[in-house]
This record gives sequence, structure tokens and C-alpha cells, in this order.
Amino acid sequence: MLSPTETILKNVDILSQHLTEEYKYIPRHDKPLPSIEKLSEIMDLIKSILFPGFFGDSIANQKMLKYHIGMNMERLYALLVEQIHYGICFTTKNIVDKDVKFRASELAITFIDKIPEIKRLLCTDVKATFDGDPAANNYGEVIFSYPTIKALINHRVAHELLLLGIPTIPRIISEQAHSDTGIDIHPGARIGEYFSIDHGTGVVIGETCIIGNHVKLYQGVTLGAKSRTLDDTGIASLCAPRHPVLEDNVMVYSNSTILGHVVIGHDTVVGGNVWLTNSVPPYSSILQQKAVESSFTDGLGI
Repeated sequence: MLSPTETILKNVDILSQHLTEEYKYIPRHDKPLPSIEKLSEIMDLIKSILFPGFFGDSIANQKMLKYHIGMNMERLYALLVEQIHYGICFTTKNIVDKDVKFRASELAITFIDKIPEIKRLLCTDVKATFDGDPAANNYGEVIFSYPTIKALINHRVAHELLLLGIPTIPRIISEQAHSDTGIDIHPGARIGEYFSIDHGTGVVIGETCIIGNHVKLYQGVTLGAKSRTLDDTGIASLCAPRHPVLEDNVMVYSNSTILGHVVIGHDTVVGGNVWLTNSVPPYSSILQQKAVESSFTDGLGI
């Protein structure tokens, strides 16, 4: 029997050599990685900038507001440049470091220029969430405590970062909210104004989803894909739309699943526990039995 020291050295050697066939799935790298802790700090700063007083240090009076936002914005810029730099380095080969630093600075300042629009959209989400929940007492309570708002803050930030072509970081930010709230929104999903999720736990919104204005989902809703679309070479296409489109004023009740690149027409209500894989026209009311009958008749070519 090997001694403890010999056992440790033996396994260190095995783990260091990538000799096991399955180890090939772990990329080997010698570049800096984005930091989970720093990205959490970035989100804390963004929340304190978007909703001063609700997140971060409390604001004693309006006169201190500009100072508070300015200090947080400077720290945010520095962290964004660093983390975007690391994200690009980690995912890109044959790059010149000074070029990446300049590009990271450009991307960081471009994102900061989008923060007012992110705040505007989130304000509409707060309004929609409050209006849709009779148990909500005021807007402040919604901002402070509702998991929907936390998930949407992260999503709207991650979505803008993704649109700028920043790698890795958007998905980490989305998954942080997923871990905290149970709401899983891919950063690629496009979500309109006045969006709300009641309760929220178990909601899944896929990468190529398009959601219109004044849409409401309940807990357990899945807007997913049936399968990846294969191109002419038999390779899965990552860009092809494969998730649902929900037009304006759609409501989807709890534990319903909508799969594939289907269109749910505006002003439609999808009842609870529905399994839906076909498009429906505007002003529809889809209940369990109607969904089953619709799928059955579609299969018969009726």
C-alpha cells in the first residue's frame, strides 16, 4: 500500500498530464479567466446605479445622488474593462494584448451608454409586475423583494453585453440570477417592455425566444426548443430560431410548455399545464383539452 505522500504524488501526476481520454473535454488554457466574484460586484454596482437606495448604500438625500452614481459608475467602468478583457482573452486565440485592452475599454463605455435604456425597460417591468399582482403593496416592495425583478436586471444587462459581442460574461451573469431565483433566461432572448413573471420559480426562456410587450408568465412556464435544427452538412445550427415567439399581450399560466419556433398570436391566453407545439392565431384561448384537440387534428391534416 502506498503511503499518503506517494498516493498524493501519484494522483497529482495523473491529473496534471491529461492522459485520460475524457479529460479532452476540459479546455487547457494559460489565460486569465473572468472572475465570478468580480462579476457579482459588477451586478451589485449596476443595481445600485439603476435603483439607488434600494441596492447598495442607502441614499440619505437627493443632493448625494449624483455623487453616489458617479462613484459607482467609475468603479463599474474599471471592473468592466478588466472582466471584458479577460473574457476576450479566454475565448480568442492569437490576439495582441494591447489591442484587447483598447477594445475592452470601448465595449465597457458603449455598455455604460446603454444603462439609461436598461433602467427605462426595468421600470416598465416593475410597473407590470406591480399591476399584475394584487398582493403587491407598492413599487418599492416589488424592487426590493420580487425575484422577477432580480432576474430581469441580470437578463437585461446580460442581453446588452451579448449584443456587443462580449463572450462568456453574459452567460455567467444570467446563471447567477438563475441560481438565486430559479428563473432561467438565456441572455440571447429578446424581451419587450412591461414584462412580468408571477412567482417565477422554474421559468425557462430559451436563447432565440422573442417576447413582445405586456407579456406575463406564471411559475413553471417553459419556452423551449424541440431540438436543434441541422444544416445541409448535418451540423446543428446555433443561430436558427428554435424557440417560441410571443406577441404582445400574451399570458401563459403556470406549468405550461411551449416548444419550437412557433408564434403565439397577440392577446392570447394559454392556460395552465398546456403542452403546445403549434402556432396559434391572435385572441386565442388555449386550454388543455383544446391544445390536445388542436395537436390531434393537426396530425390528421385537418
